[in-house]
Amino acid sequence: MFYDPKDFAFTTPLEENWERIRDEFLAVREELIEYVERDLYDNSWKTFMMYSFPHGEPMPENLAKCPFTSRLVHELEPSHGVITFSILQPKTTIKPHEGYKADFLRCHLGLIIPDGDAALRVGNTTRKWETGKVMVFDDRVEHSAWNLTDKQRSVLLFDFIPDPAVYKTAPQGANA
Repeated sequence: MFYDPKDFAFTTPLEENWERIRDEFLAVREELIEYVERDLYDNSWKTFMMYSFPHGEPMPENLAKCPFTSRLVHELEPSHGVITFSILQPKTTIKPHEGYKADFLRCHLGLIIPDGDAALRVGNTTRKWETGKVMVFDDRVEHSAWNLTDKQRSVLLFDFIPDPAVYKTAPQGANA
């Protein structure tokens, strides 16, 4: 249940600015904390929320540390929920699960993607993250993620409520 990123207006500006977003991530990387749902993963999954999960309440202290990233996503997609940096530490697997039951889709922008076995499976389709590229998927469909490499996998993650015209289009991999 992946969607074509080109169907969303925010894709191009995010990809054009991925290095600046990555630089803000690097400035706060040591401040990321373990994701609260520890039963979902086996090693270490860390986040740095600028807007909290699930409804996107602002976190002023973190917004001040990442002004470009938080402002860009908020301006491009004002219907967002959570906006966070997300790290999967080496040798970490997120177990199959279904996400929050709301009208959100989820976006990942690859910031630091290691070579090797690091991927996301949504439904029956598996994709690898790419540095500087956007991936959009339906978090409500069973999915899992893993980073079996020796390096961190880092993405910008945010949820958003899509335009109904786009949302009703067939996701990529729906028949896979």
